[in-house]
Amino acid sequence: MSSSSSRRRDVTVADVAREARVSKAQAARALGAYGAVSEEVRSRVLAAAAALEYRPNELARSMNTGRSNTLGVVVGDIENPFFSLAMRGISDTAKTEGFDVILINTGEDVAAEAEAVRVLLDKRVDGMIVAPASHLSVGHLRDAVDSGRPLVLLDRQIPDLGVDAVMAKMDDISFTAVTHLIDSGHTRIGYVSSLDVGSWSSGQGMGLGLNPVSERLAGMRRAFHTAGMSAPNDLIRLSAGKPQPIREIVEELLLCPDPATAIIASDSLIALEVLHTIQQLEMRIPDDVSFMMYDDMPWALLMTPPITVVAQPVYEIGAAAAKTLLAHILGRPVMPETLVFHSELLLRGSIGSPKKVTEGA
Repeated sequence: MSSSSSRRRDVTVADVAREARVSKAQAARALGAYGAVSEEVRSRVLAAAAALEYRPNELARSMNTGRSNTLGVVVGDIENPFFSLAMRGISDTAKTEGFDVILINTGEDVAAEAEAVRVLLDKRVDGMIVAPASHLSVGHLRDAVDSGRPLVLLDRQIPDLGVDAVMAKMDDISFTAVTHLIDSGHTRIGYVSSLDVGSWSSGQGMGLGLNPVSERLAGMRRAFHTAGMSAPNDLIRLSAGKPQPIREIVEELLLCPDPATAIIASDSLIALEVLHTIQQLEMRIPDDVSFMMYDDMPWALLMTPPITVVAQPVYEIGAAAAKTLLAHILGRPVMPETLVFHSELLLRGSIGSPKKVTEGA
């Protein structure tokens, strides 16, 4: 280990005071930006701290101030670009207020989420933003609330918890998107999501709690009902990839006796798997199957044809979650308990009429 790294780790306020030739109390006030200290002393202390590469003891500071200036964030899958971009919004917003962020990924596993919350509580974060994996197992979230630390939910809502939630409103945009597919001649529309049904369903029908997928399905069913048709429930596939691979699901949707003529992917990760399978089946978009996905990724415009998407203001959702949490921490006015953002349907070239309609025209 280098002497430089050892010095950075071991330098104390007393060392800085000795280097600056001031008292320890004066050094502490200058470094902590509290109390009365002359500009001449402050300059000497800060110069000494820089020369010694002093780093404050964050744990000690949090014990003195009651605040760690740290936010904890728990998400299900940071590989999902939705959470990556939301995290950027959270981090950028936190940084402007002088807060750091600790991120923990759970793989949408409730036990891992509970452990993540425990770890963040132990690290004395000032508040948490959590995208809950379930609305049925929330004891750990109640523990967070009972600890006195503010909690904000991201992308999903649990009304009984009584905490703020920031999310996109999905039912109306889903109605618009599916209505567009129906107006284009599609009645066999598949929907593929990795939502873990077991974590969100109460076991009675499709009661999936308040999350984006349940809202999208509600909008989809409303679109079919408005068109005087029944929704193709046999083409709605949840828990994709757990354990059945997404590739197999897409093959079933496209090769069954009454196949899907259009597929909607619940996020961009699933979209890549769907597009890969369509390519392997030597099918063409939109000639053989129409395709739509949630979330607008840069690569969607580079496809041939460009992909029709439902674009969510993901960065803004993350930033708003951080602002809401910081408002609680800093004693500022708080936004409404549930803050919803609206999404937009961006029509491109991946939607066409079903093949049978075109040939029968």
